[in-house]
Amino acid sequence: MIVVDRFEGDFAVLETDEGMIDVERTQLADDICEGDVIMKSDGIYIKDSETTRLRREKIIALRNKLMKGG
Repeated sequence: MIVVDRFEGDFAVLETDEGMIDVERTQLADDICEGDVIMKSDGIYIKDSETTRLRREKIIALRNKLMKGG
């Protein structure tokens, strides 16, 4: 899985299974944001919308559980 950790200037910092990597923003589709799950297709990184949605839902549920003390 590849997740956009953050943007630094003209680069995106990506979290991969092998560690962190930097790629030029020009290699990412325009609609990609921090926290998005992405995949490479035809030389450009595109958003995996379904996996991003599921990941965000899981993180929100975990945060809510922690806030309740459980």
